[in-house]
Amino acid sequence: MAAALPRPHRFDVYVACGGLLGGLVLMALGLALRPADEPLVLLPGAWAVLPPLVVMSGCELLRRTAPRTALLTGTAALTLDTVTQGSVATVLMFTDVVYAAVLYGPPASARRIPRITGLLTVAGTVVPYAVWRVPEALLIGVVIGAVAYGPAATGWIVRDHRDAAIAARLHAEQTTLLAEMDRREAVVAERARMARELHDMVANHLSAIAIHSTAALSIDDPKTSHEALGVIRENSVDGLAEMRRLIGILRDGGGDREPAAAPTLDGLDALVDGARANGLDVTLDIDIDIGTGTGRIPAPVELAAYRIVQESLTNALKHARPGPVTVVLARHDGPRVLDVEISSPCGREDGPRAPGSGAGLVGMRERATLLGGTFTAGPHGGRWTVHAALPLAEAEPGHGKDPEGDRP
Repeated sequence: MAAALPRPHRFDVYVACGGLLGGLVLMALGLALRPADEPLVLLPGAWAVLPPLVVMSGCELLRRTAPRTALLTGTAALTLDTVTQGSVATVLMFTDVVYAAVLYGPPASARRIPRITGLLTVAGTVVPYAVWRVPEALLIGVVIGAVAYGPAATGWIVRDHRDAAIAARLHAEQTTLLAEMDRREAVVAERARMARELHDMVANHLSAIAIHSTAALSIDDPKTSHEALGVIRENSVDGLAEMRRLIGILRDGGGDREPAAAPTLDGLDALVDGARANGLDVTLDIDIDIGTGTGRIPAPVELAAYRIVQESLTNALKHARPGPVTVVLARHDGPRVLDVEISSPCGREDGPRAPGSGAGLVGMRERATLLGGTFTAGPHGGRWTVHAALPLAEAEPGHGKDPEGDRP
């Protein structure tokens, strides 16, 4: 079955009806473009202009849905109109058909029609003048230009502006989409960073509280319970202070509240002292010169190293057997790398322990990866070893190694 022709646009119907009614009114008034006795009028009589008028009105119905068909049919109707007395309505509707063919037609036709009508205008100007050698012959080219080239050029200008507007709108939509994607990525990255910071700041205190509260409940000894409650109070106060500070930063990010300085390697001694107070036997070995100025370790590397040590000590407190815990930091200038290694006894089967979710290992790996370093964690020689290699020079973010395992 043949595909049904699309319905004409409502505006095109109005144009076709208006042109037809206007032509009929001109016929009724006896108004025509040429007198009946002109030599070029081969079909005299007022009714001879009716067929071209009706055909041209039908072409107006197709000006938007089938512009090339309308132009070809309208050209034939205009040719027929030239051998009659002529109707102004037919000529005006033909100019609109030319304009619509350029504006709504395919790109190839839109480029071709102005060129063809331009050549016809030049030919209609030069040839009659060369044949008749009278200035009046130039008017033929003027008429062709007004009827054909003028509407075609106008349609091309309007189409060019329309295409430019569409391209600008698409570009604006793409820019908006890219901006929205960047915003979402920034939100996701910021949420991940906040989650890491919150976990690193609070998990240590909560783990100590869980361990000592479990010990206080499981051991019926007033002295042990009193010591455990002291540790619980100290860690709960510190954890609450950290939580309040973080909430204050989030709530008053644009106000006068200043965020606390990021922890550095200078604070490792205090961190280790806190771990010892919680019951860990920690040995700290820093084989680097933290220093200042040009020799100082970059702040992002210091923060990552501090958080990795903090989280590893928290994991040791939650999961390790009793025994020595070693923290070693060494700087290598071959490739400029800061090595961070924390070793603790492998997991215990009994005794108080805190539940783990694995988020700590994920956060440590993310910190190393964001700096272009590597991260491994797993059992080695009966001990649980965490190792991170953090580049000291600026590098593209890489991919850290997959962890060899998780805490039992």
